[in-house]
Amino acid sequence: MNRLLAAAFGLLLAGCVTHEPRNLDAAKAAVRHYRDSGDYDRDIGTVVAQAKAWIETRAGRHAPGEKLALVLDIDETALSNFPYMKTHDFGWDDGSWNAWIAAGEAPAIAPVREVFATAQRLGVAVFFITGREEPRDRPGTEKNLRAEGMGDYARLIMAPAGGPKLTSAQRKTAARAALEREGWTIIANVGDQESDLVGGHAERPFKLPDPFYLTE
Repeated sequence: MNRLLAAAFGLLLAGCVTHEPRNLDAAKAAVRHYRDSGDYDRDIGTVVAQAKAWIETRAGRHAPGEKLALVLDIDETALSNFPYMKTHDFGWDDGSWNAWIAAGEAPAIAPVREVFATAQRLGVAVFFITGREEPRDRPGTEKNLRAEGMGDYARLIMAPAGGPKLTSAQRKTAARAALEREGWTIIANVGDQESDLVGGHAERPFKLPDPFYLTE
């Protein structure tokens, strides 16, 4: 009798539907393949082409006296942290991350650097709005942007250390609103996270792919 019950219970379990998430190693392998296969670069290129075309069109019909601006995020937008992520198997810790930023050696995402150059050529001011913290991350970030050909920006707006507990979306929206109050018209906002782009205060948002992490 006990053997029959055990067998019946085993059949019942075999028929259960589970909701197990995708295996972590398989997910990491998929991200690496997306990054290394060229698909990631192609997707970035598609978004960048749209952003450049819009900036050129919009700058060509700006009103007299209008102050045009482009907002760029930094991490996985202007600069790539993939060398750090690859070394740490997509993990993270404060000490090594802070050292990575301080070294200022993140490579530029080249197509986005072209967006930066396009804006500069057309007289559109470039503002970086980032989640990197003030004042700890400023020296390494400024060094990195200069080294990668993006040092001639209007302003680098960073997260204040010990500031109010805001989400990334709240803080970046407030930063764009503050630029508008200064008289800037943000014609394009480019970022890799939805939190870089939600909240308005930009004529057009452009979302780059980011399969690596999520910031809210």
